[in-house]
Amino acid sequence: MNTLEILRRHNISLILAFSFAGLAVMGYHPGIEDDGVYLSAVKANLNPALYPHDSEFFRVQLEATFFDKWVAGFVRWTGIPVAATELLWQFASIALIIAGCWSIAHFLFAEARAQWAGVGLVAAMFTLPVAGTALYLVDQHLHPRNVATALILLAVSRILAGKRWQAVPLLLLSCMLHPIMAALGISFCFFLTMALLEPVQVWLRSLRQSLAVAVPLGWLFEPPTPVWRKALATRAYCFLSQWTWYEWLGALAPLFLFWLLWRIAQRRGQVPLARFALAVFAYGVFQLILAIVLLDTPALIRLTPLQPMRFLHLIYFFLALISGCLLGKYLLKTRPWRWALFLLVINTGMYASQRALFSASRHLELPGTEPTNPWLQAFAWIRLKTPPDAYFALDPYYLEAPGEDYHSFRALAERSQLADAVKDTAMVTQVPNLGPAWDRQVAAQSGWNSFKLADFERLKMVFGVNWVLIKYPQSAGLACVWHNEALSVCEIP
Repeated sequence: MNTLEILRRHNISLILAFSFAGLAVMGYHPGIEDDGVYLSAVKANLNPALYPHDSEFFRVQLEATFFDKWVAGFVRWTGIPVAATELLWQFASIALIIAGCWSIAHFLFAEARAQWAGVGLVAAMFTLPVAGTALYLVDQHLHPRNVATALILLAVSRILAGKRWQAVPLLLLSCMLHPIMAALGISFCFFLTMALLEPVQVWLRSLRQSLAVAVPLGWLFEPPTPVWRKALATRAYCFLSQWTWYEWLGALAPLFLFWLLWRIAQRRGQVPLARFALAVFAYGVFQLILAIVLLDTPALIRLTPLQPMRFLHLIYFFLALISGCLLGKYLLKTRPWRWALFLLVINTGMYASQRALFSASRHLELPGTEPTNPWLQAFAWIRLKTPPDAYFALDPYYLEAPGEDYHSFRALAERSQLADAVKDTAMVTQVPNLGPAWDRQVAAQSGWNSFKLADFERLKMVFGVNWVLIKYPQSAGLACVWHNEALSVCEIP
């Protein structure tokens, strides 16, 4: 029985209900974090007149993915605005993730209560931090990782169903959207296929052989530049030596738990669950060894931005899913009050954490809603009232400002800006050629909070910047055309 047949025979409304619940608990925040890159690229595809001064800070990284072209093409083909398209595909990716999780649970657990408890826990835990990787299970905005994760989970369900070739197009499509996630998904699917095909002793021997072959100790790379090292040093999650003890616990404990589940399920004769747990454990051990080699070998430092510890993302998905399934099977059972308490506790806790994280913004930043965040109000005015070729300077640490909530100026104001010292740093680690421009622009904005008219004029003379977004009340001498209670938009004379 394939996934579509399973879905037809069950209540699809539950898939949609958990999808809506997951979105409602997680929140929706377009333009935050990585969306500063992806949303900017989509808008640049639709309107080439945007970002005439700084497009290199998002275009180069996206040469390896079809994501921005696909979203822009969908907007052109359907005529649906960008904001609505982003929300539509965010919900679609969530629904596919839920469907993939449910399908996996269906093949591992016979009891419906176990399957839906697993789905319920995953939906509530979308914003669960993944150890020290700076990832959530699901991003609060449309991200190619969300879509790629959905495709990988569906591919895993196809392998569990014994229809391995159906997983191939799903994995290939995920490669077009997020190559790094796809590589990890393919790696897990390999281990799962081996676990389902071979006796354990045979495929464990093949694992030891593949480890010896796959670790790329012989690669040589050019020495990294000082600027590149400077940018990389700001990404603490890239360095295992900087992980805290609890982050290491978060990395190692799931591996131990899946090893334990494998042994227990094997003794009880739960063969599919035992084989799945073994595949997760072996995949985790293999990827951990590979990550340690890559991150602890000086000659391989150029591979650090690939962040190999992000293999934990899939493991955390499976940890949430299997934990929920076991709770449903052995604890919740068919007791309504237990289910009600379970769903109330996990959803309320995760909702509260997201409200605390985005305290100055709407929980659901839906298209057409008026922003309450003063930064977003300023971005909206700039988008509507300034010329497309305007070139802005603003605090290089504006993303970390109280109440800003990590919303990207570039993506939401749709205007060029001088490089920032927070998110553009990550881009430099991916594209080292951007290092000199980034370093020069960030250095020129040093001491921003004490800037006077002469400093802004210097930025205009050196970089061509002609607009600034600064705190209100503004510095004397600037021609400020708009302000709210916190910010002013001004032209540099």
